[in-house]
Amino acid sequence: MKWVILDRDGVINEDSEAYIKSAAEWHPIAGSLEAIARLNQAGYRVCVASNQSGLGRGLFDYDAFAAMNALLHRRLAEFGGRIDALAFAPEAPEKSSDMRKPEPGMLTDLARRLGIQLDGVWFIGDKDSDLAAARAAGARPVLVRTGKGRKTEAAGAGEDVAVYDDLAAAVSALLAA
Repeated sequence: MKWVILDRDGVINEDSEAYIKSAAEWHPIAGSLEAIARLNQAGYRVCVASNQSGLGRGLFDYDAFAAMNALLHRRLAEFGGRIDALAFAPEAPEKSSDMRKPEPGMLTDLARRLGIQLDGVWFIGDKDSDLAAARAAGARPVLVRTGKGRKTEAAGAGEDVAVYDDLAAAVSALLAA
């Protein structure tokens, strides 16, 4: 079975310095939902691994978080796509655990629960913490320029990182390989 792991905010949906706090604020990045559906149709299972410190900071609650994810699932279904697993770290940065990226715990926990090896699995993110977590977990770090990706690229993502304009471009490259 083939797997891909995605960060959420800045990769699948638009990000905000003020955080995405409700389903009304959740807007997919152009082409991202179609890209996930293309992965599914090509036989890939897709997981999401996302820091959600807005929960720990009290900016939104679990009901709002569930509503955002339900919207993601509904919108994906319109394109024949799905998310097979979702992992998130609700802690605020000052109370972080090994589950919060850049630590690898969220990724290794996903792998353990799903019974998969992360070697060669693409983890597509837009922040240095995504890339660091991928490296530490043994996954392949991939950067998109959406969200905070351009800033991450400018700071030096690393020679081991493939960089694409957006999730659609990354998926096209993966499926062409």
